[in-house]
Amino acid sequence: MTTPAGVETDLGWALGTVMRTYLQAAHAVLDGVPGGPRGYQVLTAASRDEPGTQLALAQQLGVDRTVMTYLLDDLETERLIERRPDPADRRARRITLTEAGCTRLCDLERRLRAAEEHVLAPLDPAERDTLRGLLHRLATRTDDGTSPCQVADEISAMNAPPTRRR
Repeated sequence: MTTPAGVETDLGWALGTVMRTYLQAAHAVLDGVPGGPRGYQVLTAASRDEPGTQLALAQQLGVDRTVMTYLLDDLETERLIERRPDPADRRARRITLTEAGCTRLCDLERRLRAAEEHVLAPLDPAERDTLRGLLHRLATRTDDGTSPCQVADEISAMNAPPTRRR
């Protein structure tokens, strides 16, 4: 398949193509995780014990508290996380990773890394490191005060499938 003349030099086309390929690979890896990418983010945050409480986690990930409750219910049903009373505030719940959750997270991280390596396969290791470094520098540049997490949420929202109205 050929592309229209000049499109190969267009940054938007290149970024979009790479992003689409990566998202397809990542979604395949996260397909069985309750909540998909959001569930993976919860598992990752719980593994680092940050931000700790259910409310703080919802705020950090930009997820409505009610939606977060359902997501945590699903992860808890799968025995991937536990909600425990916060010793500092018994009304708050701390999110902790279970042993099964830790095992699942390690597997997901390994599989996501393999998906990333597949996407970057045309590059040699030094080029991959350079690309990661340059992309990180671009992604974390926030001249307008926007946090990298907010940017990630906006990208996620742009790539979310359209919702159906009932």
